[in-house]
Amino acid sequence: MTHRTLPALQRANRACRACAEGGYPLDSLPVVELYRGQRAYLFGQAPGKLEGEERRPWRGRAGRTLRRWLELEEDEFYATFYCAAVTRCYPGKAPSGRGDRTPTRRERELCAVWREGELRLLRPELLVTVGGLALHTLAGLDRLTAVVGTRLDLDGTPLVPLPHPSGASGWLNDAANRRRLERALALVREELAKL
Repeated sequence: MTHRTLPALQRANRACRACAEGGYPLDSLPVVELYRGQRAYLFGQAPGKLEGEERRPWRGRAGRTLRRWLELEEDEFYATFYCAAVTRCYPGKAPSGRGDRTPTRRERELCAVWREGELRLLRPELLVTVGGLALHTLAGLDRLTAVVGTRLDLDGTPLVPLPHPSGASGWLNDAANRRRLERALALVREELAKL
């Protein structure tokens, strides 16, 4: 399914029920951010509970933390980044009760069409991944810690990986990881200044 325009792709994405029809236990409809000329593409794992309810990305605690990290007010954040995710519906709580359920490989495959279409139509000038699953999905890399604080290149586009700002992660408990995050945020700000 190839869409010729971003509005057509977004309309189809908002109406998507592929995972639900496949029997996956989703707790929301697709979350799709409006396109307003953003030139940076922010790519996360999946919407959270609040995002699923509001159908807008990065609305909960992780989003507030991410905006604080990036030193962007809410309106500026959404004007700067086209927000997308590996999967577009809130997948529900993890069976352990800690954090959200990680989307299955098949759910990720079903949602790939949206990412592929967005990247083709948007041609972003900066890619920022948030968390390991987003990094793996977009760049095929599995070791988040090794690349946080570096600028990568994805087919000629700068890519800056960030850790996930979730309270469920203990990644930032390590001082070396906090230094990696500071370097990564400086790189994001540097790239944004060029846009």
